[in-house]
Amino acid sequence: MRILLAPDSFKGSLSAPAVCDALTAGLRRVLPDAEIVTIPLADGGEGFAEALLAARGGRWQELDVTGALPAERPRVPARLGWLDGQTAVLEVASASRLPLVSPERRDPLRTTSFGSGELIAAALDAGARQLIVGLGGVATNDLGAKALYGLGVGGLVPLVPGPMGVAEAVERAPELLADAAERLLGLVLALQVACSSGSR
Repeated sequence: MRILLAPDSFKGSLSAPAVCDALTAGLRRVLPDAEIVTIPLADGGEGFAEALLAARGGRWQELDVTGALPAERPRVPARLGWLDGQTAVLEVASASRLPLVSPERRDPLRTTSFGSGELIAAALDAGARQLIVGLGGVATNDLGAKALYGLGVGGLVPLVPGPMGVAEAVERAPELLADAAERLLGLVLALQVACSSGSR
């Protein structure tokens, strides 16, 4: 008998690879002779990069970036996955994942995607020529406007709580997008767009 296990993560408890391990251990008890194939999946939120690295192999780069709510957690641990020397995998949830903001503080007018821009900047600084970006599972709702600042263009104004950074980004869109385009020149950007059930 051949059994395929292809789960997503169990949000807040187990990553997709950990779910595969737990299911495999249980199946081995009752079906010791079964051939079990595991393919961890992700919808773009937490666990997206881990699922890709589990399937393809690679390495992790550990970082500290700006959290979704700087007033509560100015810096949070995040990481980039590297499939090879030029292909980086990141998930915006690594910088601004929902569980890092306490339920009573989940206010989209106060959160920021700045840290996601910092992740992209770190990948570029480390030599990435291709980015695979997973979207979902975040505590932010600024349309990624503040990520432009985290990428290193336009200054640091969006770290101030409130919607000011988004309004400013809209007003300065031609300038900011031109600067961002120059920063990303020659980069192949692949977006895995997914709205996970925990997105805000």
